[in-house]
Amino acid sequence: MKAASIDADNLCPDAVSARLQSLARTVRIFPHRRFLFLQGVPGSFFHSLGQALAKRGHSVSRVNFNGGDRMAWPSLPAIDFTGRMSDWPAFLQRLVLDQMPTDIILHGDCRPLHRVAIDLAKRRGITVHVFEEGYLRPDWITLEVGGVNGHSGLPRSASTYRAASNGLPAQPLNEHVPPSMRNRARDCILYGAACVALQSWFPRYATHRGWSLAHEATGWIKRAIRTPLAIRRSQNAIRTAFAAAGGFFVLPIQMDNDSQILCHSDLGGMMHAIHLVVASFARNAAPDAVLVVKEHPLDNGVIDWRGVTRAAAREAGIEDRVVLVEHCDLQRLLDRTRGLVTVNSTSATFALACGVPVIGLGRSVYDLPGLTDQGTLEAFWRTPAPPDAGLFEAFRRVLAHACLLRGDFFTPEGVTRAVANSIPRIEAARDSATRIDDLLHPRIAVSVA
Repeated sequence: MKAASIDADNLCPDAVSARLQSLARTVRIFPHRRFLFLQGVPGSFFHSLGQALAKRGHSVSRVNFNGGDRMAWPSLPAIDFTGRMSDWPAFLQRLVLDQMPTDIILHGDCRPLHRVAIDLAKRRGITVHVFEEGYLRPDWITLEVGGVNGHSGLPRSASTYRAASNGLPAQPLNEHVPPSMRNRARDCILYGAACVALQSWFPRYATHRGWSLAHEATGWIKRAIRTPLAIRRSQNAIRTAFAAAGGFFVLPIQMDNDSQILCHSDLGGMMHAIHLVVASFARNAAPDAVLVVKEHPLDNGVIDWRGVTRAAAREAGIEDRVVLVEHCDLQRLLDRTRGLVTVNSTSATFALACGVPVIGLGRSVYDLPGLTDQGTLEAFWRTPAPPDAGLFEAFRRVLAHACLLRGDFFTPEGVTRAVANSIPRIEAARDSATRIDDLLHPRIAVSVA
């Protein structure tokens, strides 16, 4: 990296901030901007998006933190960060002073590296575009300015969604598509292999996921080996649930290192959530009801969820009323369940679309009066409140307008569509709250691309 064009040592922080914000405002007068990419999902999406922005005359560069990042960014300008996490704030400060980016693009706003970047961007007047898996699935991705999930600017008022949805086109309820693992697994394996191959170049990189690549690889291998047995166990568990005279409820397991669990809930982890929900079920649900704990389709096998679930059921004295389903399309359970309990999983939106009662234990964009049950978990087992279908349709319409894009991160067709749909949203640089306000106050609205 060339020397910074501003000597930060000779400027006080307030002076640097004021100068950078002034420059940021000035540069937005011109159509071409300077985009700095940080970490994305494994695969080609970020590089394809960078190429598309470069073709439109924008300046594009990226920071590589490991070999996987380097492999996924083969032909555009990049800078390697090979230091420790403690070195990152100063490195980023120098990079911002040197390149003067107008925008930062990243995937996931809770990674430690990204939190530092977002905090700096707020002080410097830099727009941050955050990608995430779609709030609604399949066929959607999320793009918000500033933050997603618990950091989103989406409204928390049901009446706002109802009012803003007027005049928006209906969003078709897509046929449920079970998660396809092949492309995602391929991209993750290639990313991990590149991380290992170039580990000597990035010796201090520490993944945000909480486990080493070797540990995760071992977990995936174990999970693959036990798959035939897990499928048979799952079929037995489903039969038990379907035969329950009091019906059954579903608790989907979320990834224990997911930012939704770590940053947007107060439960301290998925294992604690399982113990809490099982204990409540034992005390309050009908004695002939069953609780189905559903394993995440992308679980890496590091945590023995079967053991965790059995221990929770044993402690609550209801071992015969709690079952673990390791392999099953969620839709099969939603078609028959009495309700879904979640921390803040996006699987809840599948349930809401099916009219299934949902209660959330964490913070999520869909946890609204009229959509999710706003009562206590204790009462939910006896009288779960179904969602308002009209409100859910309004919610879908507004999300599609404000922060969702058609496409996906892992298939060639999905990436092409996602890139094409991202460009106008990125260039408009309008946050979700503003895009929704445009609907409520059309007379003062500007571009809503």
